[in-house]
Amino acid sequence: MASLNPLQGALGQRRAAHLLRRTSYRYTKAKVDEMATQTAAQALDSLLKLYPLQSDQPIYIENIAGATPIKWLLPLPGGWPAGQTAPEDFVLRRWVMTWWTNEAFHDPGIGHKMAMFFHQYLIVTATSGLHSHFFDYLSLLRWGSLGNFKKLAHKIVTDNCMLRYLNNQQNTKRSPNENFAREFFELFTILKGEQLGAGNYTNYTEDDIIQSARVFTGFRVWGDRRNVDPETGIPRGDIGNPPNNASLVNLHDTDAKTFSDSFGKKTIQGGATAAAARQELSDFVDMVFAQPETAKNLCRRLYRYFVNEKMTDEVEKDVIAPLAQLLIASNFEVKPVLAKLLQSEHFFDADDSNKQDEAVGGMIKAPMELMYQTMNFFNMAIPDINTKPGENFSFFNRLVLGRFFAQSNFPLFFAQDVAGYPAYHQSPDYSHQWFNSSTVISRYKLGETLLNGIVLQGFAGGANVTVRFRVEEWLKTSNFVSDPSDAYVLVKELLTYLLPEEVDADRFEYFYKTVFLDNLPPADWTYEWQRYITTNDPAEVRIALGRLIKAILYSQEYQTL
Repeated sequence: MASLNPLQGALGQRRAAHLLRRTSYRYTKAKVDEMATQTAAQALDSLLKLYPLQSDQPIYIENIAGATPIKWLLPLPGGWPAGQTAPEDFVLRRWVMTWWTNEAFHDPGIGHKMAMFFHQYLIVTATSGLHSHFFDYLSLLRWGSLGNFKKLAHKIVTDNCMLRYLNNQQNTKRSPNENFAREFFELFTILKGEQLGAGNYTNYTEDDIIQSARVFTGFRVWGDRRNVDPETGIPRGDIGNPPNNASLVNLHDTDAKTFSDSFGKKTIQGGATAAAARQELSDFVDMVFAQPETAKNLCRRLYRYFVNEKMTDEVEKDVIAPLAQLLIASNFEVKPVLAKLLQSEHFFDADDSNKQDEAVGGMIKAPMELMYQTMNFFNMAIPDINTKPGENFSFFNRLVLGRFFAQSNFPLFFAQDVAGYPAYHQSPDYSHQWFNSSTVISRYKLGETLLNGIVLQGFAGGANVTVRFRVEEWLKTSNFVSDPSDAYVLVKELLTYLLPEEVDADRFEYFYKTVFLDNLPPADWTYEWQRYITTNDPAEVRIALGRLIKAILYSQEYQTL
């Protein structure tokens, strides 16, 4: 029986590492050790919160030597400063993207992991609107990441990027466009269910889509960001065209909308004013969220994202159903559901002895998890966004987005379609799609790239950015390994934190004797390490450490979380 009962007692190292890998991109030994002494509930207290951002907005500098960084508002009040040329929108969009990826890299909690969850759930592309609209979209996901899913689903309808991405700009009472309404049902909330007949699905009908599209008529992009949501403080679109909701009467279908038996033949009265049209949308969202399948859909998605991609009848009965009930009872607040799921015996593989349904090590790391958790674990320094914005931009734009993510079949913010990135939703392979013939080289080259080093061209006349992991310096100064001169201890402690499960004796011998020692006596390593400490000549120890780190990062175990 899959159990949602809370895990009792201190987590210990293995379970603490599992919890941190699944919930944060910032995986560090110090955090694992801290959580290992805590209960699951105590550990989650520090994870289930939004931490302050390094920079609340992107910091832009022109690609001109000596250009002054601008912490810019979007758009800048009063225009750009004297002598500063307004860049093309596609240029600024890259700064928004690198800003978000920098914040995700540094986030010690679950906030950006949940923002990524909602991005691949309520997806738009970075080109769906102006750069400022995309910034607002990302800000909305952060606002809703640990908040109320019903409110987020409501507010995404008036998000400027979403309105353009799903063609609601073309949705008028005289020429309805059903695209947004269809995806709101089919992907964002209730799902189709099994088809029962022509145009009739378990959870809604084709006529329900028609009626929903009529509710959505007239909601438009407001490009100048003057229309701010009073609850979130984030600019949004609105009913009618700016300014002052002009042309509302020509855009919105003001007649009543009657839905099918799937919704109890509910009728939503049409709105002839802007306020009435907004109320109409609110009534529609209430109707959709009153259906139990809407809550179950979110809980299934959360389960596959955080726990396991296998959805058995047992999981459906013992995990999804009670989580959905909790979500509804909590008025669609997400945080109580996450707390229940992530401290459960089931999440930690503590509810049965079946080795075929293990959560620990049961999913392939997404590219963000693979790269970010690796670099954070080894405490690799990157240029600070506030003091070196150009270098920070080069790092994330060229290495992270332009090279590793792109070559790993993860075009972040440029998903191929509205369903999102296939590895997050496409059965039966799910996360295994991250690891295939087109991505394996990029994933395996990560360790080699970090160890050998890469030089990224400087930005705006600034210095080049060198990214290199000097493993011997890290071992000497980090106090990660209790005794780096002891080959057995060094390998044992690295494997304990880097791999999700303890390896068996044969596997350990492979890493220890075959890879690290190269079948030489352990005393040889002790001699070389002590020589390095005395002379500061890293040549010999770097060779052995490079072999070990590459072998661990290349291993099938390290590819999982």
